[in-house]
Amino acid sequence: MSVAVLSHPRLSGAPIPEVSVLIDRAREIGRMARERAQETERNRRVSSDLVQTMREADLFRIMQPKAYGGYEYGYEVFVEAVAAIAAGDGSTGWVFSLGAVHQWLIGVFPKEAQQEVWGKDSNAISAVSYAPTGKSDVVDGGYRISGRWSFASGIDNAQWAILGGFIPHEGGVKPGFFLVPRADYTIDDDWNPMGLAGTGSKTVVIESTFVPSYRAVAFSDLLTGNGPGTSVNTNPIYRQPMLAVVPQCLVSPALGIARGALDCFIEQVSGRKTRGAVAGGNNRMAEFTTVQMRVAEATAAIDAATLMIHRDLKETADVVKAGGSVDVEMRMRNRLTHSFAVKLLTQAVDALFTAAGGSALGMHHPLQRFWRDIHAVSSHISLNWDVVSAMYGQHAFGLEPRGQY
Repeated sequence: MSVAVLSHPRLSGAPIPEVSVLIDRAREIGRMARERAQETERNRRVSSDLVQTMREADLFRIMQPKAYGGYEYGYEVFVEAVAAIAAGDGSTGWVFSLGAVHQWLIGVFPKEAQQEVWGKDSNAISAVSYAPTGKSDVVDGGYRISGRWSFASGIDNAQWAILGGFIPHEGGVKPGFFLVPRADYTIDDDWNPMGLAGTGSKTVVIESTFVPSYRAVAFSDLLTGNGPGTSVNTNPIYRQPMLAVVPQCLVSPALGIARGALDCFIEQVSGRKTRGAVAGGNNRMAEFTTVQMRVAEATAAIDAATLMIHRDLKETADVVKAGGSVDVEMRMRNRLTHSFAVKLLTQAVDALFTAAGGSALGMHHPLQRFWRDIHAVSSHISLNWDVVSAMYGQHAFGLEPRGQY
């Protein structure tokens, strides 16, 4: 796949690609990712050349501000692009998802930070470690931070890291994010999991580095859609509350994984006959009622999850476009959908995997990898059904919700 790269497509006068063109490019990369899935898993990271292909396809521009060559298409396009890649390989879809969504996050940092990231290289992307950790002290002009930040997916291919931490202020500290260039941190290669193995979700290590004040944002501002970057990036997509929309970067790979697993299962079963351990061999699997039922169950679960995901995104965007604010009720509903959609998608892959038989157990087989990967997705704390459902239930009963929304 070859797509001409322009440093600033918008500034050079090149037209913004149609959504259908971008999704077609994502599907092609998904096919490439499926062919490389074993290699990606073995290397525990997505290759630099495959990430470069994503850049050349302009896919990292979907959520990037127009001032730096981006397209500002928003989350509905983003979700489908991620799913198209993850349908080929979950790890590759996950790495693309995190890289692409954090173009949005950089877009709500102060203008000076955006200029520093994209002023010389509009193709720059970032990796993120969300949990507020490390040490931070106030110094002249900003902060000095140090520590370790784990689960930084795609860090090998990133030019910047966004790191969760505690921002000191007069009243104490408040959680937020620090934006740090590649030269200021090292990478501890400690990633060796059973699922999403190719995401390269390694640990960022900083001995001590200076972060200017404009490269720090408070989490509280992002929760209400009032990040400092909204004063310069006026598209309503940047005023959406962070936790109402950003967790879709975790949900959309699961959507693609489930779609890919369904396609893989139908492809495998359509031409297969059973061997039969004792009896019943040489029958076409596609004629088994139970197999037919598993395909129907998976299809319905994927369809239900897709409808919920896009309903939330559309309704959230509509509120912000109309000049309103997204209330707690909608934010809670969205968080519930994030978790329940992944629950449905995991159910879909489970149904297919258990019906596939022994042939799907080989490490070369895509279905077993989809099964491992979606269980890795569902284990993410932001999607954990017990945690999120309990938080929603607390809200429904008028109690103080314990969790992030």
